[in-house]
Amino acid sequence: MRKHVLIVLGIIVLIGIGVVTWLAWPDTARLSVDQVAGARPTIEAPREQTIPTVDIAKPVGWANGARPSVAPGLAIQAFASGLDHPRWLYQLPNGDVLVAETNSPPRPSSGIVQRVMNVFLGRAGAAVPSANRITLLRDTNGDGVADVKTPFLTGLNSPFGMVLFDGQLYIADTDALVRVPYQEGATKITAKPEKVVPLRPAGNHWARNVIASGDGKTLFVSVGSASNIAENGLGAEKNRAAILQVWPKDKNWRVYAGGLRNPNGMALNPVNGRLWTVVNERDMLGSDLVPDYLTQIEFGDHFGWPWYYWGGYPDNRVQPTNPPLQQYVKRPDYALGPHVAALGLTFSEGAKLGDTFARGAFIGEHGSWNRKPPSGYKVVFVPFAGAFPVPKAKPVEVVGGFLNAKGEARGRPVGVIVDKTGGLLVADDVGNVVWKVSAAK
Repeated sequence: MRKHVLIVLGIIVLIGIGVVTWLAWPDTARLSVDQVAGARPTIEAPREQTIPTVDIAKPVGWANGARPSVAPGLAIQAFASGLDHPRWLYQLPNGDVLVAETNSPPRPSSGIVQRVMNVFLGRAGAAVPSANRITLLRDTNGDGVADVKTPFLTGLNSPFGMVLFDGQLYIADTDALVRVPYQEGATKITAKPEKVVPLRPAGNHWARNVIASGDGKTLFVSVGSASNIAENGLGAEKNRAAILQVWPKDKNWRVYAGGLRNPNGMALNPVNGRLWTVVNERDMLGSDLVPDYLTQIEFGDHFGWPWYYWGGYPDNRVQPTNPPLQQYVKRPDYALGPHVAALGLTFSEGAKLGDTFARGAFIGEHGSWNRKPPSGYKVVFVPFAGAFPVPKAKPVEVVGGFLNAKGEARGRPVGVIVDKTGGLLVADDVGNVVWKVSAAK
């Protein structure tokens, strides 16, 4: 009798799982990425997922000399290869390029959704131990290939953003902003990093970025959320999902802007000096929601996370609710499409890639995991126009071909910078390459 009961219960459980799966997974996009991009994207009703749609491209790398595709009039070559998860790039005053070879620290493993994510993210390379290294790349003969590749600074903790400020190099580790003395032309730093301010430990979003403010007095540091929608409690999100302003001399800081689920790339608009960032929005509302975005940031801004998205649309999954906040939520300037995982950001100042790419922003889109079919996996250019410079037109693909015909990932772009020659450098953390995009000869 007991055996029969157990069998019946097992069948009921299996049926229940099947029904839930059928209702919630996988969710296939009904809109194109372009329809959910631009200054006025289409925002459809959410399709909440109990089991997340997971569609991560299997990493296979670049075989037999293959390379990404580029827009007409451009050419691409490997600036440096044989790296270990190159994520972020920074150019020093003498033209040397620093690349952060880095990866996520161990991720939390509680909850069924988190465990499922960890399995698939592990297959995508996220479980590979971090090299915890910044490497220096130098092109001594001007042929567009780094002939010097040497460890510059080691012993870090999932480093990401880098910036030179008042004679010191600042590095955004996952749990602290640190600094070391810098001497121009040096190929190695052996000094022990000094902690400037602590940062909340990794959580789901581990990468921290840092740039200098326009007035040269403070630094901006981005810190992503620990979760998707604060499902582990709001206490776990204190001083996260924000951009911090840091006074490095005094080692003081404040929250500069909040409600930003995972801000990553930051840059100052060269026309007016204003701070801009790209942000990864929330998951599990369907393949058409929510658009990642590009936006300018002012002190005191709040962009709604976790309660609201895209200027005030409520996320009913978040408890407790926060009705008073809705009227103050700032709408982003520009949508990049759903789940594209926008990480890299640099303005086109100094780029010599033709008139098409003369005024705007380059954005590295690492690629989706919670959308079917995949989105991102490319570098795009967002044109800016007008006396008050803001983005207007749809994104233009600059570098593509990261997915092969089978839907496998030959590469995934992250950081982007304009180098001293006017070329665009792209960190590819699956291909383990830094690519250089130049005007075709």
